[in-house]
Amino acid sequence: MSKPNLDALSGAGVSIWLDDLSRERLTSGNLDELIRDWNVVGVTTNPTIFAGALSKGESYDEQMRELSSRGADVEATIREVTTTDVRNACDKFRDIYNSTGGADGRVSIEVDPRLAFDTDKTVAEAQDLWKTVDRPNLLVKIPATEAGIPAITKVIAEGISVNVTLIFSVERYEKVMEAYVAGLELAKANGHDLRSIHSVASFFVSRVDTEIDKRLDEIGTDEATALKGKAALANAWIAYGAFEKTFQGERWEALKADGAHAQRPLWASTGVKDPSYSPTLYVDQLVVADVVNTMPEKTLRAVADAGKITGDTVTGRAAEGQEVFDRLAAVGIDLQDVFVALETEGVEKFEKSWEELLETVKNQLAQLKG
Repeated sequence: MSKPNLDALSGAGVSIWLDDLSRERLTSGNLDELIRDWNVVGVTTNPTIFAGALSKGESYDEQMRELSSRGADVEATIREVTTTDVRNACDKFRDIYNSTGGADGRVSIEVDPRLAFDTDKTVAEAQDLWKTVDRPNLLVKIPATEAGIPAITKVIAEGISVNVTLIFSVERYEKVMEAYVAGLELAKANGHDLRSIHSVASFFVSRVDTEIDKRLDEIGTDEATALKGKAALANAWIAYGAFEKTFQGERWEALKADGAHAQRPLWASTGVKDPSYSPTLYVDQLVVADVVNTMPEKTLRAVADAGKITGDTVTGRAAEGQEVFDRLAAVGIDLQDVFVALETEGVEKFEKSWEELLETVKNQLAQLKG
């Protein structure tokens, strides 16, 4: 059955990716249905998603039992279980990957979040995940921490496709794009076919409003209250302007001539956190060609039901976004502090989810041995 709002979103050039994956989605036919009927052309995962998936149901019992009988430890079990899900998802998306020249049909898996501040270990983990999953439509997720930036360059230089995650500020986003371009230049020097390398930059949206709205409430003036719900979109519009500036000019054209692909912006964290906002806010207002919007199924269904897709709502709005930022600064919002806080919180959340995942698997293995 046709989904006009999703068709309009896809038609406007936005790639719809699902921000979730589990064994149950893979085996129940749910993911197949979302691909077939709901315009989903990719999947992203993170430690929180896997922690949730493994804590529910019995979908993993058979594989866990087999791993337990082999004497696999907790870390090895997590690696085996998560890469199995990602590999199987990659296979489901292979036709889309082929038909889109590798732009879509992508599945992401994240490096261990405990490595977020260690460049060399992040690189080694990314290389290992790439080899273990062994699918060309994989994207390895690397966080955009200070230590992650050089890791992006090194991993791209090895010909590995990357999803850069946990980007909150435009300043950091510019460093991410520079790291990608530098990585492509090294990949070219290393003899890699640039046509095979793809990357997305996951720019987080809703969490920006959550943090700034909280601070605006604390300020409490009419001017501050009037700015609630405006910061996240403003940030994204400015980021898109930075994207347009980076992927043009002599340096980029030289790489493009060798088959390089621009690193597409990916709007992440697009489910609204504030119930007073439209559930489709971070989709309707972030429509522009050649970007990705990765959304939880709840948001996907909300867009299908009530999205207001009216064409490009991003191009040319960087100046408007900057006006919002100027107003935020004028009422007392320290934007630099906001972005530091969000990155710290983002890494900590994923680390906590990883610890929960370790504990869940440890208990399940103990029960199986029991």
